[in-house]
Amino acid sequence: MSFKPWKSLLLTAVTLGAGATAATAQDIAAAQKAIELERYNEARGLLRNASSPEANYELGRLYQMRDLDDSAAAYFNKAAGPTPFGQVAAGRAALVKGQADAAATSFDAAAKATKNKDTKVLTMIAQAYGESDVKNIDKALTYVNAAQTAYKKDNPDLMVARGEIYLKTDQGGGEAMTSFDRATMANPNFAQAYYKKGELNVRSRNAQEAVTNLEKAIQLEPKYAPAYKELAEMYFYAGQYPKALSTFEQYRGVAEKSTNTDAEYASFLYLTKKYPEALTEINNVLAKEPGNVTMNRLKAYTLFETGDFAGASTAMDTYLKTVPAEKIIPDDYVYQGKILSRAGKTTEAKAALDKALAVASPSQKKEVEAEIARVAMNSGDYGSAIKTLAEKAKTGDLADQYRLAAAYKGAKQYTQADSVLNIISTAKPDYAPAYLERANVNYYLDQDSKKGLSKPYYEKYIELSKVAGADPAKFKAGLIPSYNYLGVYTLQKGDKAGAKAYFQQALALDPSNETAVNAMKAINGVSAPARKPTAKAAPKK
Repeated sequence: MSFKPWKSLLLTAVTLGAGATAATAQDIAAAQKAIELERYNEARGLLRNASSPEANYELGRLYQMRDLDDSAAAYFNKAAGPTPFGQVAAGRAALVKGQADAAATSFDAAAKATKNKDTKVLTMIAQAYGESDVKNIDKALTYVNAAQTAYKKDNPDLMVARGEIYLKTDQGGGEAMTSFDRATMANPNFAQAYYKKGELNVRSRNAQEAVTNLEKAIQLEPKYAPAYKELAEMYFYAGQYPKALSTFEQYRGVAEKSTNTDAEYASFLYLTKKYPEALTEINNVLAKEPGNVTMNRLKAYTLFETGDFAGASTAMDTYLKTVPAEKIIPDDYVYQGKILSRAGKTTEAKAALDKALAVASPSQKKEVEAEIARVAMNSGDYGSAIKTLAEKAKTGDLADQYRLAAAYKGAKQYTQADSVLNIISTAKPDYAPAYLERANVNYYLDQDSKKGLSKPYYEKYIELSKVAGADPAKFKAGLIPSYNYLGVYTLQKGDKAGAKAYFQQALALDPSNETAVNAMKAINGVSAPARKPTAKAAPKK
């Protein structure tokens, strides 16, 4: 299963040194920018000698961005007081604790004290909601509307906050994009707004607009690190792994030098299937942060992907014993199931996958069910696999049909397997592996090859191998049994010349192929007649 571990909580320890002096206004502004650019250590350094309410407020934001809510609330409370600014800070402390009503009381007090006319206070309240986890946006929009009335025109910061608020809702993408557009119209040089537009483009898989907006943000601010990260994510979703990785390396070049950045890089290496490189980075982070949840998780995953199943088992056991229960995700149980299945512990593997299915989101369930079926097939329980896959295939994609065909084949229900494969080749006529598998399945229905049931599918496979642009390397393994089968079938029909032509093509691909060598000897009167191809002649997918 796929997830975005670079966006997971990394649980990096955050500590503050003792301070003696107040941060200056310049430090506050610099810290705000550093937080926007995800340069959290830099922001902390600017604020660590803080004593002013403004500095404590920014520290609260910094901790909130890192999902360290208790610390965030503590610093917001330090910034709290009887002034409108202090009341906003108190409201943010309540929001972090999930106390929406208490937060609204404090925000209302701040707004009332300024007669709903202080644009800075109203924008701060809107930003507080935009940076929170509150899902009901009705109250937040009242402050946005009040701020818009007070401004009398679009303010870029307010429009970004408005967009972030709308993104809390399932159907708010359109209003969010409108808000970000209004921000860039109000200030064409506002890099953050272009970044927000690009981030939303990535979320909606609008690649062309994502590139346009994210590159605009980078053009305005060449070190706008989050924009590089979003670009990398877009390329990842598009399956352009080399470009995704190179862009992520650009991000790493401009991002803050920290274990967080290293952990993000390790995560992206894992997602782009650079498993040995990912493992090196994971171990480097764990050497500095042994308790990093995401890295301990990915260590187990990556060891499995590199084939170190014993190491993966140890790493997964260690991870599951130490991770807080609320941090366990469906992928954890899926990988646990894979690891247990590899160890032959089928019952335990099924139990782990059942846990994954119970907590998986609707979009994740499909892949969990596929893994459950795979474990059943590996253990020879084809009946269970067929039951699971037949249900999935009703609403699933062609990959589900392919798995169902494999399950029928494993259960020796060859007619049913052929029927499912026909669905695939009808829907995707140029998908060569389906024809090769149909030939294989039909061999079991015609093992003496007299009916030639496999013939049309081997012929179609050969035809597709000759289409312009076809990769010969991908077809080679299937072409040899194709030519051998057609050679044997043609020889049985008494056409030695035709059979010889097929066997010669097999030998051109593999001069030592036993079936073709013996067949040529038989045709030339040197040895015994060629053997019929066995079930192993046609490779399984």
